[in-house]
Parts: sequence; C-alpha cells; structure tokens
Amino acid sequence: MGQQLICRKCGRLNRVSDNNCWKCKEPITDEDRRPFTEETENRDALIKEAKKTGDWSAVPDTILEYAAKDIVLTTSCCLASRTVSQELGVIATEVVYGMNIFSDLFAGIRDIVGGRSGAVQKVLKDAKKVVFDELRKEALILNADAVIAIHLSYQELSGGGKNGMIMLVASGTAVKTEMSGF
Repeated sequence: MGQQLICRKCGRLNRVSDNNCWKCKEPITDEDRRPFTEETENRDALIKEAKKTGDWSAVPDTILEYAAKDIVLTTSCCLASRTVSQELGVIATEVVYGMNIFSDLFAGIRDIVGGRSGAVQKVLKDAKKVVFDELRKEALILNADAVIAIHLSYQELSGGGKNGMIMLVASGTAVKTEMSGF
C-alpha cells in the first residue's frame, strides 16, 4: 500500500504523497513527510554502500527485502525480452516449517476421508513465499538481476513416528541480464 502518515488534525491515515488529508483537507507539509524522506535516504545509502563493498552484514532484513523486490524469479532457463549476460552461480535456500498438533490432527482426518487440508496448504504457501524472498536476497548479495532455472523440492521430515515438519528447498542460477532488442 505504500508509506502512510497520520493527519495532525483528524488522525486519519494518508499516503505520504498526498498534498492534503483526504478527510479534513488539512495540508500535508514537508515537515510531516520528513521522517519518511530521511528513512528513504538512509535506506538508499545503505543499499548503495553494500553494493559497492559487497558487505551486506549491516543491512537490516527489511531493507534487504526492499532492495531485492525487483529481482526476477523464473523456473525457465530464459527470460522474455532479456538475455543472460553472466552466470553468477547456483544459489539455494531452504525453510523448515513445523505443523502444530491441531493442523496435524485435521490433516490426518483429511487423509482418511479425502479432501483438501487448508492448514497444510497455508503452510506450503507461506514456505514458498519465504523461500522466494530468501532466494531474492541471496541473488541481491551476488548483484544478480534474476534467478533462472528455479527448482523447488518439498520434503516431509519425520522423527520418532511423528510427521509434521515440512522442508522446502529452492535452488536456481543467479544471473546478470541485459535487455534484448526485438
């Protein structure tokens, strides 16, 4: 949704880019926007310095996620309207999620009677989002534009006769790309 600020007069949320409060029409001043401007400048400076030095250890995860959001992910070996100019290496990330006892119980019932398990599907969807976010961060650290040939591997981990751990591994090739002419 973008950054929002609170109107000093009526307390309603407004977009930082708005000129006036949508509710009371109070002007939004540069002073109101200052914290957001400083935050953006600090974020951009951190990203620029990390790209220059290759040291991402001082960059918080939220800023890493922001900087990596435009990295393209695909299971294909090529990208539309882009050509691979350099392969930077294979990268991989993994996440392991535990299912709680109630999810396990209902999944077990679904296994017997059939049907879809909403709890398990939610865990799988969350795991995929996290592993893709992590893949983007790994690619950013290598200064890649995209990750191609992504492979996802799901595994159920069991121990002591209990199931309930799901592992997702994602791997792909981090690449630099150039726009190709048509």
